[in-house]
Amino acid sequence: MKKVGILMGSDSDLPVVQKGTAILKELEVPFEVHVYSAHRTPEQARKFCSEARENGFGVLICAAGMAAHLAGAAAAVSTLPVIGIPCKGPVLDGMDALLSTVQMPSGVPVATVGIGNGANAALLAAEILAVSDEALAARLQVKRDMDAAKVLEKDAGIAAKL
Repeated sequence: MKKVGILMGSDSDLPVVQKGTAILKELEVPFEVHVYSAHRTPEQARKFCSEARENGFGVLICAAGMAAHLAGAAAAVSTLPVIGIPCKGPVLDGMDALLSTVQMPSGVPVATVGIGNGANAALLAAEILAVSDEALAARLQVKRDMDAAKVLEKDAGIAAKL
């Protein structure tokens, strides 16, 4: 199975990333997590992303706040799917990161999830890998079914209260 490469621009993004790594573990998807900044360690970020395909990765997830250039920098040097997670920053509550991540120029796509939504990034990465992995697709379906059952339990609980 291909791995998911997860890059954070800063270790302050770890709580967001951990929401995703918990899901990848649950789905038995292998992953690696690294702290590489598009601005402070550009050579390391570039090397990791440009060699990711040959190193067994199938998807890259990049979490960054503020200018949030990490996902775009990854997409610029890799033909793997890149998923950006915009993270909240100290000034604009993550809107700056969202706009920086989602507004990529034509020809360099980055799939973007909601601000701080590491869980959806992991699920999207797993869905991409599941295109060619039936066992993973089945595990994703089980997770969806379990999530639906939880909602229906809550529905029954509310109905009983009212």
